[in-house]
Amino acid sequence: MTRLSGAARSRLTVVVAVTLLVGVALAGCSPDGSSRRDAEPPVTETRGPRGAVPAGLERFYGQPLTWESCAGYATTDDDRSELGGAGLRCARLRVPLDYAKPDGDPITLGLLRSPAAERDRRIGSLVVNPGGPGVAGLSAAVRVAREVRGGEVGRRFDVVGFDPRGVGSSEPQVRCLTDDERDEERADDDELDTSPAGIEKVERDQREFAARCAERTGNGAAMLANLGSRDVARDLDVLRSVLGDEGLNYVGYSYGTRIGSTYAEAFPANARALVLDGALDPNQDPVTELVAQGEGFQVAFDDFVAWCVRRQDCALGRDAGAAVGEFHELVRPLGDDPLELRDGRVLSYSDATTGVVQALYGEELWEPLNTALNGLRTRDGELLMRLADFYLQRDADGHYSTTQDVFTAVRCVDDRAVTDRAVVLAASERYREVAPFLDDGRPASSSLDACAFWPVPNTSDRHVPSASGLKPVLVVSTTNDPATPYAAGVALAAALGGRLLTFEATQHTIALQGNDCVDAVVTAYLVDGTLPADGARCS
Repeated sequence: MTRLSGAARSRLTVVVAVTLLVGVALAGCSPDGSSRRDAEPPVTETRGPRGAVPAGLERFYGQPLTWESCAGYATTDDDRSELGGAGLRCARLRVPLDYAKPDGDPITLGLLRSPAAERDRRIGSLVVNPGGPGVAGLSAAVRVAREVRGGEVGRRFDVVGFDPRGVGSSEPQVRCLTDDERDEERADDDELDTSPAGIEKVERDQREFAARCAERTGNGAAMLANLGSRDVARDLDVLRSVLGDEGLNYVGYSYGTRIGSTYAEAFPANARALVLDGALDPNQDPVTELVAQGEGFQVAFDDFVAWCVRRQDCALGRDAGAAVGEFHELVRPLGDDPLELRDGRVLSYSDATTGVVQALYGEELWEPLNTALNGLRTRDGELLMRLADFYLQRDADGHYSTTQDVFTAVRCVDDRAVTDRAVVLAASERYREVAPFLDDGRPASSSLDACAFWPVPNTSDRHVPSASGLKPVLVVSTTNDPATPYAAGVALAAALGGRLLTFEATQHTIALQGNDCVDAVVTAYLVDGTLPADGARCS
């Protein structure tokens, strides 16, 4: 979403789906509960082409896949802990870099498959995308496979994950900043300086970031120009065909709902069952979307406060009405005086608020958030920094995934750039009004983000999708979702003519994550196409 100054910067937007949060405690186990490594030899399969094949793409839609050990597909510590499970196999899918030039050099996508337990009753593949944009999909698929093991989805579907183009094990990778440059950016709270000189410096940094993305990404500007949801949806249809499925079965979380709705519009006849959880409003411009997200995080913060003030050890005191002020007293001084940590880094204002936002993605992190804020009262910022590191996907050795780079790169081609400084200023001011806990206490800024200086044009625009012939989709929306507000799910279900399932909670996404009520609805839809009743709710 649009990068604004100070607290409303892009770091406070959807990056890490809750599937990643709940997966931490489960790392290291395979879908069958073991930790064995799979030593089976590679197996080459040809299951496609299936369904209509667009002209010129025959070599892609009918290609064989060689399923092999996943050892060479891990790019992060999370991957390394997840991809070694028994039964898991990985492969590389070739797709065109530019679908307008299918005879050009291809790129590759990393795939992972956890096979259906009952092969004789297998319906097909269930393709999973965890969102972001920029979050790798292989480890997320392992976690979904683990959750559905023993149930009807696990018995009847191969669970398939893919790293979208430019992400994780897919090649080439999008890369903009080095690890050291990312650390330096995080420690620097220059965006709090909203003076003319400060704005000039911020925009100079954004220009430099955009240029580095083009210079350091394989295939350069050509890759950046073909990175968006338009192209990922086309990749999904190639994947559907190669997996041997007449119709796509798909679960998309968070930004994965935009990929899903883009696919529905481009290939409505090829969609068998689409579950879209944590939706983005298809007709909401990026600035309005960012402000709506600020409202969502404020609701989540208020829910955290209501939980916290009932405790004797609440870091924000016992008065809910004074909690925002207490929070400001803790974090605002970091803008001028960042807190030095044991590893030599510093906890900046930006990192502190990023860590808080990470903890607002689900109630299971409220306890560590309270502990982290109590630590900040005693000048201990270690836990808050660990939360920020998790959000930004920095491992213990100081290495970052490329999620943040891809996040910006995709959003810059998926949406029209905001170049009117008056619009940016008004949005920054409005964000502070709807999310007062993230008000940094400085004047609002009109500085432009990297997308205003992006080296390639956008390839998509916000619009209400039109998908004639699409089978009904299932949209899941959570009442107090901090990152993708409930109303966005209502809007997406209406736009696609789908059915809405309401989940009453404060968290981001829920499908196939262990809630019996939600998972029963999702399972019935995926297996039999059965939709819930109008107005269906779970809690």
